[in-house]
Amino acid sequence: MHAYNQSGGRFTPANSNISFNRIGYGAMQLTGPHVWGPPKDRTVAVAVLREAIELGINHIDTADFYGPHITNQIIREALHPYSDELTIVTKIGFRRGDEKSWIMAQGVNELREAVHDNLRNLQIDALDVVNLRVPPGIGAPDGSSIAAPLETLIRLKDDGLIRHIGLSNVNAQQVAEAQLMTDIVCVQNEYNLAQRRDDKLIDELAIKGIAYVPFFPLGGFTPLQSDTLTKVAATVGATPMQVALAWLLHRSPNILVIPGTSSVEHLRENVSTGHLILEPSVLTALNAM
Repeated sequence: MHAYNQSGGRFTPANSNISFNRIGYGAMQLTGPHVWGPPKDRTVAVAVLREAIELGINHIDTADFYGPHITNQIIREALHPYSDELTIVTKIGFRRGDEKSWIMAQGVNELREAVHDNLRNLQIDALDVVNLRVPPGIGAPDGSSIAAPLETLIRLKDDGLIRHIGLSNVNAQQVAEAQLMTDIVCVQNEYNLAQRRDDKLIDELAIKGIAYVPFFPLGGFTPLQSDTLTKVAATVGATPMQVALAWLLHRSPNILVIPGTSSVEHLRENVSTGHLILEPSVLTALNAM
């Protein structure tokens, strides 16, 4: 184990035996541009994944529609057979068109096929966690029912192909609906220093023992930019992106971060965030952004 051994803490969702290190790894950037096709250097992609494990990461976020198929195949090449400590979280509900489009895939057969694609490409018999990814229109504040696709995931769980179920791109109403149907271990929504729509939801999930996993924790395709963030980073001797990740870890104990990168050096920077302590005055300045 490297000197970066994590100090960001752990979180175990209610009704599960998963112990997540709170700093994980999002594998989307292991593909080519636009999350399509092979990476420029597959050897580097494999090295990033292996370094992630060496650094103490035990939570990898993926999807078989990344590539498509390529990210999971690289994960298998790098890490199979998988450690018992590793939790791989995937998501279903979309597929990729030949023209690189993102196509909603919420039908029974589509969801079943997606689960089997993940199983085959990861080379495992059951998926640790599967997030039902809800389309943006459905995930609006007045979002409609997600019962139909969720019922399919529950049946796949009953069949032993899924161990735990999560949700992605959902609102509080949909989370409540899902909890009436099955145990939910995690919710994955967009959230970061500049995008805080889910403040109330995060606190509600913390009370229930449900993990909250921000996607785009660093702003996504448009990285976070703020004079406040830059000044704070200089004060604490860290990069702005390290401070943004540390803020998430300080925000609530149920938050798990999954920053993605295709660089070993950047990966080490992200993991070292677990050692970064933000004083109350610094948090106050960041919260006011």
